[in-house]
Amino acid sequence: MQYGFFFDQTRCTGCFTCAVACKDWHDLPAGSANWLRVQCIEKGDFPHPFVAYLFSPCYHCEKPACVETCPADALVKNPENGIVTANPEECLGADSCGSCKEACPYGAPQFEGNGDAIIQKCDLCLERLQEGQKPICVEACPLRALDAGPMEELREKYGDKKEAEGFKLSIGLNPSIIFKPKRFSPPGGKEPR
Repeated sequence: MQYGFFFDQTRCTGCFTCAVACKDWHDLPAGSANWLRVQCIEKGDFPHPFVAYLFSPCYHCEKPACVETCPADALVKNPENGIVTANPEECLGADSCGSCKEACPYGAPQFEGNGDAIIQKCDLCLERLQEGQKPICVEACPLRALDAGPMEELREKYGDKKEAEGFKLSIGLNPSIIFKPKRFSPPGGKEPR
């Protein structure tokens, strides 16, 4: 079984409630390490501007590059649910290694602190899932743009789109995400810059 996320890009307004809830739930200090990021994508020209947002946590890939490149087994893919978790005690540190950060095209491995900072990342709120709850980002979203669970169930419910504004699919990794993309349709059919 593989767990993952659904993101409705048409609903997201970029309020960052999901990102703030993640930091708060996991007791992360203010700073550069963000287990969940929200990116703003702007296209088009006046009078037809376009803005969309992209939800960017760890996508818990079916074949995660971060796990493959880690020489210390500091990242592990759970065979029961497919969730990629970090084992900070095994991490060699950002300065000494950092191979996971370089390997991940989605920026999921995070390092913060002075010196040789150790790995931290989204774990799909594993402890909440084990208690039958959704991840905190899903619960916190005021516009219900997020869902999480087994990928088979998400596909049945939402389809299987792997495209969204600002997202670059890495086919070999097969990220565990389904999108409802927001599309820009300028008058005259011209693509935005």
